[in-house]
Amino acid sequence: MKVKNITNIEKFFSVVDSCNGRVELVTGEGDRLNLKSKLSQYVSMSDIFSKGEIPELEIVAYEQEDIDKLASFMVNG
Repeated sequence: MKVKNITNIEKFFSVVDSCNGRVELVTGEGDRLNLKSKLSQYVSMSDIFSKGEIPELEIVAYEQEDIDKLASFMVNG
């Protein structure tokens, strides 16, 4: 799923943390970072924010319930 314009990063990670299955961020190089890992959260977001903008991101979730949670967050913020 493609996501963009995340304005509330704390709420985004709260939704990620509430997911039951694996949630990954796919980097531009094709690497997959486990977003349920706090270290990966800090590393991935510090790199993204250091560039001054949040580009479109690709997030992969493997459980339908988790996909629904993330999609709801993107719609409702």
